[in-house]
Amino acid sequence: MQYNRQQFFEALQKQIEPNIFNHSLAVEACMDGIYEYLVSQNQLGTGEPPKEDWLLAGLIHDIDYGGEFKNDHPLKLKEALQKYQLKISPIVEHIIHAHAAPHFGITPSNKAEWAIYCADSLTGLIMAVAYVYPSRKLADVKTSSVVKRFLKAPNFAAGTRRSEVAQCSKPEGLNISLEKFIEICLIAMQKIASTIGV
Repeated sequence: MQYNRQQFFEALQKQIEPNIFNHSLAVEACMDGIYEYLVSQNQLGTGEPPKEDWLLAGLIHDIDYGGEFKNDHPLKLKEALQKYQLKISPIVEHIIHAHAAPHFGITPSNKAEWAIYCADSLTGLIMAVAYVYPSRKLADVKTSSVVKRFLKAPNFAAGTRRSEVAQCSKPEGLNISLEKFIEICLIAMQKIASTIGV
């Protein structure tokens, strides 16, 4: 399927709160970074979803986390899309379901699904690290600072699902070390820092 990102972008903007919108853009950026890294390492098999599917899933994974659907997130994806006359492929739907894999009783089954599963809550930790810097800017955040707070300050950004993020290193998943995974996501988010206001 071919998608018009702008249509999904505008629907998302109308449906969810600004902080969730910025989180959605951050996850989209992380999906982009992870995809490009795996390609550069020749670690993406031929059976993987196309990049466009990775990015769209990252962008709209929380579209039902707002308005009349919020209390039923993540179960109202299709209804939220129907509200704006939007459709997605089953592949994109499966990637989105993977960000809440335990909720659906599933395990991520391809690299796109592992990417969103591991990156989803990491974005909040990265943002939180930026906010404790005097500049409050993502540009100033170092990978080592994020890694340190991830590993040694469990009460910092306590909502971060650290056990899920850490599964980035699983050989059957992304097979990316935690430090490298954090670096990839941080750099990806730094590229859109002006867009998400950090």
